[in-house]
Amino acid sequence: MDKLDMQWIEEVCQKIERKMDRVSERSKNKIPYTTEAGVHDDKNLTDIAWWTNGFWGGMMWMMYKQTGMEKYKDIANISEDYLDKAFDEYYGLHHDVGFMWRPTSVANYIMTGNQKSRKRAMMAANLLAGRYNPVGEFIRAWNDFDPNNDTRGWAIIDCMMNLPILYWASEENNDPRFKEIAIKHADTTMNTFIRPDGSVNHIVEFDPVEGGVVRSYGGQGYGKGSSWSRGQSWGLYGFIISYIHTGKQEYLDTAKRIAHYFISCVCDDYTPRVDFRAPKEPYYIDTTASAIAACGLIEIAKHVGEYEKDIYINAALNLLKVLDEKYVDWSDETDNLLTMCSASYHDENHHFSIIYGDSYFMEAMFKFRGNDIFMW
Repeated sequence: MDKLDMQWIEEVCQKIERKMDRVSERSKNKIPYTTEAGVHDDKNLTDIAWWTNGFWGGMMWMMYKQTGMEKYKDIANISEDYLDKAFDEYYGLHHDVGFMWRPTSVANYIMTGNQKSRKRAMMAANLLAGRYNPVGEFIRAWNDFDPNNDTRGWAIIDCMMNLPILYWASEENNDPRFKEIAIKHADTTMNTFIRPDGSVNHIVEFDPVEGGVVRSYGGQGYGKGSSWSRGQSWGLYGFIISYIHTGKQEYLDTAKRIAHYFISCVCDDYTPRVDFRAPKEPYYIDTTASAIAACGLIEIAKHVGEYEKDIYINAALNLLKVLDEKYVDWSDETDNLLTMCSASYHDENHHFSIIYGDSYFMEAMFKFRGNDIFMW
């Protein structure tokens, strides 16, 4: 990167710090998911087991590490304490416990040595490990949400981003079981979700009793055989993380294959559509896919040869620069950073703010700043 890029990175990081200084005060007693008229909502009041409820606390830990300001640690602790109610509820928890407790409790324990946080994180890791199907060698997604639809054999690409809490649990306890479950699931995902061209299935159904692939689903993308952009970014970032924790060359190669496909799909304007294989109209985009992919691309660049690095660094820079120029709300009055986020192609609502978009945008920018922001 040249001096102009480094100057831009520092300016954006400073803008993040200025905005989060204000937003953290306004939302310190909330667990946000989105904004309504620019104001954070509060999942603590409506759905404490919602899968995104760890991102706000994770953002506070990132800010604490960046600034050293105690208020961010205090707000992160408030958020983590709220999440105890999700353990009490239990039935709402599923494969996304890694998203909930890796950036909160594990981050807290790593940075402060908090033993209560360690216990919470180990509970979450055990819940995730308990979802492993040893016949099909996959971690089951979600719970029984429809009595007319058997989802016992469902797995999803998103789960690659939940595996880090299992890697941590193995490292923390010197117990290989958690890591082996993560590896088995990653291997199954690599072999059944990732297509030869680097595109990714969202949902694959396995036979929960006999094992083996039954079928795939479009899931949150346009349809079967399509290419949901956030699913691409989950796979891209998830496989480089698994490579970092295991050293398995196949995971690095898989992350690169997904990255090349992703880059080829966005290289015109570095703005990902919700699905890369959807009709041109209606035109839906998802800026969260940019932020997540940028995080993964930065990590890939750290683990390839000298003459490959620029492929991934330049793509990450382009994604983040477009976000900064077009899709980040820097105003004082609003609580969100990213705009134009979309959760699912077939949802009624598109192009709103979503908390994980803000979190991954911050993470990517702080990585580029040169700080060790590795939340996963």
